[in-house]
Amino acid sequence: SQPWPGPPPQPEILAPNPPQETWASKYKFLLSCLGCCVGLGNVWRFPYLCYRNGGGIFLIPYFIMLLIMGLPLFLMELSLGQYGTAGPITVWKCCPLLKGVGVAMLIVSSLVSLYYNVIIAWAFYYLGSSFQSPLPWSCDAPRNADLCQVVAGMVTCWGCVLQNTSGSARRDSASEVFWNEQVLGVTHSSGLEDPGPVQWPLALCLLVAWILVFLCMLKGIRSSGKAVYFTAPFPYLVILILIIRGATLDGSLNGIRFYLSLDWSRLQSAQVWSDAASQIFYSLGIGFGGLLSMASYNKFDNNVIRDTLVITIGNCCTSFFAGFAIFSVLGHMAWRNQVPVGSVADSGPGLAFVAYPEALSLLPGSPFWSILFFLMLFTLGVDTLFGNIEGITTAILDEFPALRDWRRKTALLGVLCTSFYLLGLLLVTQGGIFWFTLIDTYSTGFGLIIVTLFMCLGIAFCYGVNQFCQDILDMICRCPPWCSHMLGYFRVCWVFFTPCLLLFTLIYTFLDMYTVPLRYGTYEYPAWGTSLGICMGVLTCLQIPLWAAVALCRESGTLSDRFQKAIQTLRSWRMAAAWDVAGDVIDVPFTITLTGSD
Repeated sequence: SQPWPGPPPQPEILAPNPPQETWASKYKFLLSCLGCCVGLGNVWRFPYLCYRNGGGIFLIPYFIMLLIMGLPLFLMELSLGQYGTAGPITVWKCCPLLKGVGVAMLIVSSLVSLYYNVIIAWAFYYLGSSFQSPLPWSCDAPRNADLCQVVAGMVTCWGCVLQNTSGSARRDSASEVFWNEQVLGVTHSSGLEDPGPVQWPLALCLLVAWILVFLCMLKGIRSSGKAVYFTAPFPYLVILILIIRGATLDGSLNGIRFYLSLDWSRLQSAQVWSDAASQIFYSLGIGFGGLLSMASYNKFDNNVIRDTLVITIGNCCTSFFAGFAIFSVLGHMAWRNQVPVGSVADSGPGLAFVAYPEALSLLPGSPFWSILFFLMLFTLGVDTLFGNIEGITTAILDEFPALRDWRRKTALLGVLCTSFYLLGLLLVTQGGIFWFTLIDTYSTGFGLIIVTLFMCLGIAFCYGVNQFCQDILDMICRCPPWCSHMLGYFRVCWVFFTPCLLLFTLIYTFLDMYTVPLRYGTYEYPAWGTSLGICMGVLTCLQIPLWAAVALCRESGTLSDRFQKAIQTLRSWRMAAAWDVAGDVIDVPFTITLTGSD
């Protein structure tokens, strides 16, 4: 053989990047995830769905959907983030063909962050107003004397439906007038095409909300992890206090009976099962990328199955017990006004900012209870927003590592918060509630379900469900027997049951979208407004085929060869997983490349 010409080649060792920061304790991660999942929907949507869909019977499809769809998808997101130690875009090194799923998650999180902080601004406005006595939306306030007077032939009522011998009539309550005229100013707008001027008190509240988010997220999980020690447990304390207080009120049992009334015939309705699936899907925060990002800061050997069970069951129990706090007080209001409980029940902003504040205004010491309630809404909203913003920043920093420097990261966070604030000003105009409802309906509609469906199918069939289960076992070094048994159950769900349920939910969402026109109160959205909303969902979905096409174009060969190469795991995916969070290398794979001729 010929002697080697020149100096011997030096081996090029491809080592993984140093690990990113991790959670200081597992409790910060659990509280952050629980705070991200337990949001406003647990308080203002679940109780309404429960009474609308057969009362306590709704819990049967609800927990079935949790077992078959919620738990498997939640575990999938946490496992992806923890094993890959990356955000929603970079984590798809496990299957480059599906990088568009991560980009779509980023778009969904951005749209949600845009309008979600507006809810926090509303809560701020009401929180500040709660320090007045009497409350400005109560009948004790002098400005509301005309709204609360007794009308001949009708019963005294602070809102709802007033009945007399000739039928029923509708009057705006004091709380509705306060919400529509003083807070929103929506009475001065005719619809989407007429946003009107900005409501500057709300704009100021929105600015304060974004400043607080910026300060809490300034040092990443180090600062937000400390904030959740207050923001995560506080709602539970308030819910417990409201349950105890509500149990002492006259008529509260009527509200609880209404909440838990059994109607077995409702189980035959597809609407009930669709509502249960959608509530599980949205309340757990699946498909937004926030959970995946927060899990990426976990220690590699964290028991992700245990965390999944704790967080998901805790989230669902919170929804159930929040219903007692809501309906006990609404039952008292119905008793005071001598109307059925169903006539005062509502969901969404109508419950949080009209019906429930009105009920609180009837209690002795109403300002105190109002302050507690809106402070709870604030903490619920902020925790969820932390998860969304964390998902956005982690996705960007993973794709552009040069921004990880503290100053550049701070500048990035400042640009994001400023941009969201300026764009959110549209939602605090006099017609902003119409735009809010449009974005809320379509940003997390069919597009989010399709994104999650592709995530599930991609991991199960492209990456490989057996390989994914092995990755989970690798993370849980000392895997208890029950974890192994549960993985067998999750494997079946990921391959068959969960995709089927997602497909069912998607089909029902499309049917509902095309058969029930979008409305806000009596205002029906025009065709161009609905089309604009559909475009939001389509924009999200388009990321999947767009980035799949990019991945295919980067490969060579026939279309079949390109596809096979595009679903192959990148080498950096395994190398990232080889780092222990303490910085010690465990089983690091490396490649030695020789330069020169033989």
